[in-house]
Amino acid sequence: MPTESFTETEMLLYWNKYAQRLGDKGYKIMESLLLINDPKLNGTAITIELPNEGSKLDFEKELNGLLGHLKGHLHNHDITIEVIVNESVESKRNFNDQDRYNRLLEINPNIELLRTTFGLDLDA
Repeated sequence: MPTESFTETEMLLYWNKYAQRLGDKGYKIMESLLLINDPKLNGTAITIELPNEGSKLDFEKELNGLLGHLKGHLHNHDITIEVIVNESVESKRNFNDQDRYNRLLEINPNIELLRTTFGLDLDA
């Protein structure tokens, strides 16, 4: 089995691609768990912190698929993933109304036309 070396940046690239693929298939919860924070790399061991046991259980259901994806794309079959539950982990995706609106505006600029046409306001 191949055991080529790889960097944390390369690992994050394929990690995020896998998350995006899950999101595109409609597995939004799993996508958000993968993106809740950046995993850390120590040799071939990847560590990710999740906010609770329920998240860990959901994550572990997809663990084999994720491992297969990473092992194949990074050409290293020594990769392992450790999940740590840290109740104090805060999602980097805490959005207020303005943040949500800005994100929607990035996705579809026509949102601004809709907002101005109908006199919609975020404060209402």
